Amino acid sequence: MFKTVLFPIDQSREAREAADVVTNVVQKYGSRLVILSVVEEPPADAPVADPMVSPEVVAKLLESAQTLFEQQGIKAEVIEKQGKPAFTICDVADEIGADLIIMGCRGLGLTEEGATDSVTTRVINLSPCPVLIVP
Repeated sequence: MFKTVLFPIDQSREAREAADVVTNVVQKYGSRLVILSVVEEPPADAPVADPMVSPEVVAKLLESAQTLFEQQGIKAEVIEKQGKPAFTICDVADEIGADLIIMGCRGLGLTEEGATDSVTTRVINLSPCPVLIVP
């Protein structure tokens, strides 16, 4: 049913909690797992350094996630991209032919429009496949 599952991650608690659901779905359906993290392009006027802007931090995050799934007997592919998270997540889902995106209900990022338009909300609206949101 879900041949390919895309799991976008950041450093949020919600992303870590969604990993259990990802494990269950991937094991139940024998799915291919692709873990994605997006290095955000920092705004020109950004005074505080966001950890998701650092390629090194994102690479370490992906490596940790891959190890976590390997400990559960799941082989995971990792992808690191640069761009705006919601659009990049949907583009990657389309590129890899994802049958399902699983993500936490709230991550670290909000869009430029603020709290009413989170990355999760944008992914739900733009996704080429079903999206499972883990509260």
